[in-house]
Amino acid sequence: MPLIGYARVSTEDQTPLPQSQALESAGCAEIHEEHASGGNRARPVLGRVLERIQSGDTLVVVRIDRLARSLSHLLEVIERLEARGAFFRSIQDPIDTGSPQGKFTLQVLGAAAEFERALIRERTKAGLASARTKGRVGGNPGLRAKDPAALRKVRLARQDGYMC
Repeated sequence: MPLIGYARVSTEDQTPLPQSQALESAGCAEIHEEHASGGNRARPVLGRVLERIQSGDTLVVVRIDRLARSLSHLLEVIERLEARGAFFRSIQDPIDTGSPQGKFTLQVLGAAAEFERALIRERTKAGLASARTKGRVGGNPGLRAKDPAALRKVRLARQDGYMC
């Protein structure tokens, strides 16, 4: 049963090296690296891995937040793996869908991660509202200044499906 590693970093200044090293130590025969925003579901490398994965293979990640940022996306990926007869394992969480206990743990951790993200979103909105009452404006300074480069970046992100 081959172990296939997947590493994702969310910004250009991050390196997938620590994740790759952990995946190598876990015994992964292949390691696929991707640079993508955490909130974005469009991940071409992950898509190719999920298309190529075979029955008996195990997709391994260092932490579940490297694979998905929402419970629905996480469960969607797991369903795709299960449909192919493949498994999922997270090194640090630890989760292994090869067992009923691992599936249960995955769902509980996924729900907790989604709850945490919702709390962060609420805190961010509250902080921005508080700043507005004090006369400060949040957001991207380049967009407020109508910088052409910042506007172009947003347009491209919307076209690529990064933003709704």
